[in-house]
Amino acid sequence: MFASVALLILIQSVPVAPVTVTSRSPRVEVHEFSDAELSCEFKTEKELNPRIEWKKKDKDVSFVYYEGRFVGPFQERAEMAGATVKLLRVTQEDAGEYRCEVSAPADAVTLGETNVTLRVLVPPQTPACEVPSSALTGSLVELRCRDHHSIPPAVYTWFKDNRAIPIRQPNASYTVNEFTGVLSFQTVSRADTGQYHCEAKNGVGSAKSCRGTLMQIDDVNVAAVVSGVLLLCVTLLLCVFGVCYARRHGYFSRHRGRSFWIPHCHGAPHISSQNLNRTEHTQTSGYTHPPKEPQDFKHTQSFML
Repeated sequence: MFASVALLILIQSVPVAPVTVTSRSPRVEVHEFSDAELSCEFKTEKELNPRIEWKKKDKDVSFVYYEGRFVGPFQERAEMAGATVKLLRVTQEDAGEYRCEVSAPADAVTLGETNVTLRVLVPPQTPACEVPSSALTGSLVELRCRDHHSIPPAVYTWFKDNRAIPIRQPNASYTVNEFTGVLSFQTVSRADTGQYHCEAKNGVGSAKSCRGTLMQIDDVNVAAVVSGVLLLCVTLLLCVFGVCYARRHGYFSRHRGRSFWIPHCHGAPHISSQNLNRTEHTQTSGYTHPPKEPQDFKHTQSFML
């Protein structure tokens, strides 16, 4: 009797192993258009036929594997082995976080899950480069290089005349940001003239470069600037002189019936359009009406004969 009680106590003291779900590779990185394996392994306490589901967590949670089949965009391009999923020819749309769920109704703990993150790597594309064709000495000039498609993000190297420009150079007149792809000259000089191109690389596939562009640095033409300023001043003086000359000779007073503003020049009388109309009316009219006087009315008496 004591042996039976001891055996019962021993059985009850054995720890229960509920459903457990794990993954051999919680983080998966593959190149674009290759296959990706999302590992999911489980153990149950009593359940012999657990239910397996895969979901993708994005802005919303969507099913990948449900009720024994793949659904949505994963139809006919995914395979199942146990609880492990193999996605065929993955693209950037497949990247994200996936969750494997195993339901065991007969177990004490009925649900277990594990997460797998899929990252799809993309080699560099030909970067877009912005190189000015010309600039003046002493000015600020920026050269830009960017590849928006590479994953992980590319790092950039600038070349001048097919020679790499050092990122860190003592007493350099430029700065290079290898992560943003910006080459900045605070004050360019004629020595910076040359052909520039940029290279993008991220460790996935081969590096890609843009086509070289010639940047010409020229000195400021001081004589041309001074000549342009003098020409502008002379033009403005001639315009002012012409307006004053026309006003003094009455060219602006020939417009009748209109009110307009005429700039005041020294020595020229101010004539308005109303005064001009009165003067012309007085000169052209030769008859004036006499003033009206009160009429004399005489009172006469009437006689009856």
